[in-house]
Amino acid sequence: MKRSHLLLAIGAIALLLLFPVGVTNPYYIHLLTTIMIYSIVLFGLDIVVGYTGQVSLGHAGLFGIGAYTAGVLVMKLSAPLWLTLPAAVLVTAGFGALLALPALRVSGPYLAMVTLAFGTIIQILINEMDFLTEGPMGIKLEKPILLGLQLNERSFFWLVAVLMVLALIVVHRILRSHLGRAFEALRGSPVASDCMGVSVYRYKVYAFVISAGFAGLAGSLYAYSEQYISPNSYNFELTVLFLLAVIMGGRKSRIGSLVGAAIIVLLPKLLDDIVMFRYVSVGLAVLVMMTAVVGIQRGRATLQKMAIPVVGSLALAGLSFWLKTMTDWRLSIFGVIMLFVVYYLQDGIVGFVRNALNLQRPKAQVQITGAALAGRDALSTAAAGASSEILNASGVLMQFGGLKALNDVSLSIRRGTIHGLIGPNGSGKSTMMNVLTGIYVPTAGAITFAGRSVVGRTSSDIALSGIARTFQNVQLFGEMTALQNVQVGLHHTFASNLLDVALGTPRYRRESQAAVDRGLGLLQFVGLADLAFEEARNLPYGKQRLLEIARALALDPQLLLLDEPAAGLTAPDIKELITFIRKIREHGVTVILIEHHMDVVMSMCDTVSVLDFGQKIAEGGPAQVQADEKVVEAYLGGQAA
Repeated sequence: MKRSHLLLAIGAIALLLLFPVGVTNPYYIHLLTTIMIYSIVLFGLDIVVGYTGQVSLGHAGLFGIGAYTAGVLVMKLSAPLWLTLPAAVLVTAGFGALLALPALRVSGPYLAMVTLAFGTIIQILINEMDFLTEGPMGIKLEKPILLGLQLNERSFFWLVAVLMVLALIVVHRILRSHLGRAFEALRGSPVASDCMGVSVYRYKVYAFVISAGFAGLAGSLYAYSEQYISPNSYNFELTVLFLLAVIMGGRKSRIGSLVGAAIIVLLPKLLDDIVMFRYVSVGLAVLVMMTAVVGIQRGRATLQKMAIPVVGSLALAGLSFWLKTMTDWRLSIFGVIMLFVVYYLQDGIVGFVRNALNLQRPKAQVQITGAALAGRDALSTAAAGASSEILNASGVLMQFGGLKALNDVSLSIRRGTIHGLIGPNGSGKSTMMNVLTGIYVPTAGAITFAGRSVVGRTSSDIALSGIARTFQNVQLFGEMTALQNVQVGLHHTFASNLLDVALGTPRYRRESQAAVDRGLGLLQFVGLADLAFEEARNLPYGKQRLLEIARALALDPQLLLLDEPAAGLTAPDIKELITFIRKIREHGVTVILIEHHMDVVMSMCDTVSVLDFGQKIAEGGPAQVQADEKVVEAYLGGQAA
């Protein structure tokens, strides 16, 4: 973290802790306490929504489980604070796992429906299990005792503030670690994540469990804060507010979570007081106009783009002075404001300000060592066994309904060679790639890699066993930098667990630095070292192709599958690519190459197999295949001399 950022963070924490000293009104202290508690929920929810891209409508239920865990322990056992808080985290994380294991096998609206049903069931169970939860009567409890002292509103505020800051630090460390990169990769490209050894299902569940733990902590603090909990406190309205808060504040941003929590707590209160609503609406209009002016002056925004936010904020300010009372308009204004933010500010309020003012999203600070700059050890030397067979596919059939995409295809790939796989469009080349990497399970046939069958194994398991690949259509993690993309490929090098990441242990720091060194070395190997901190989606298409190769090499593969790597490259880039591939082979990595540039295939492949309509029609050396009549007919329709 930069020194200026560190000083700013320390100053913000100091102001937060001094708030109860300067403001003695218990109502305002309680209001800010609620914002901090909701922020803890949103820190966790953002992992699921912002990073993995899943939609959860069950976090109000998880929040309620945390609250009732604390409430029941206090009511039944008079449990102390040091027991209720960890218990709430563990119990809620357990329920999160029970929900995630079946629910995350679906996605999109189906996942939203499953999580919504979970929240509804939890509310019903809390209401009906009166022997444990007191049912509709609810549970009353007092502020906790800490170090022998009964906490009051002010001291409880400090407790919540400390826990919120700790939660923020832990979440920030998780999301800047290999775990956070894995979560973000799931959103960018689930297929590529699996093929990089990051199991999509496993890390979706992992993210959901971590998120549930934070919801449980927040729920237990909420129970102590309100001193009364009932089933109606954790309803559908609350779960929608949580989701809207993440979207409105700005996903993938801890500041966005704080802003979102403040909005959902303060906005309903502001809409109860017409005078306060006028002050806030005018202040908001001024802030939006200033942001728009600065953004236009810096060339980060256009007048057309800023027109709607400016006009909308001015209209809100005008409406506040036109209205005489908020009684009949409160819910309508609340709904319109939320719809406006969600529809027109799709990056959230923080994203809007960041984009307009050209503020860069803070990147993880890395220490670049001499080894990384020199690009040493960019590639590990794979185990060599000259001329031995590394992969064998026999009688592979891949059938989709009545269509046979692959029909009795057999391949024998010798270790340390470059094996070309060519054929006209639609001949089954990419389907073969998908079968070899576990994306498709073949209808029939056998495939062995290094003496072990790959049929029926997951893509992540196959990747970790030594098979890496690129894709015909580039599958990068667009919102991540080039270095972070390569670091996802290095995920297998981390032995650190969640506790190591949260505490920043020496083992985790060593592994992180090693991943940076190796990642920068691989980027230098493919000529992208100068673009290490550029987002992948901003790279030219040819550079994206090279980045995919660097990411695949991060797996330390024995076998590398390249699916049309020269597509989109210029002639000089293709020449450089040929040099890269030959260097890869020199390090003992076997290569299967799909390519339509015949000069590339014929100049570097040891063996070439030709597919046509899902069948292998020829195999042999480049010159032999090039002269084969069946190959000429497949490519030229039988009209070649």
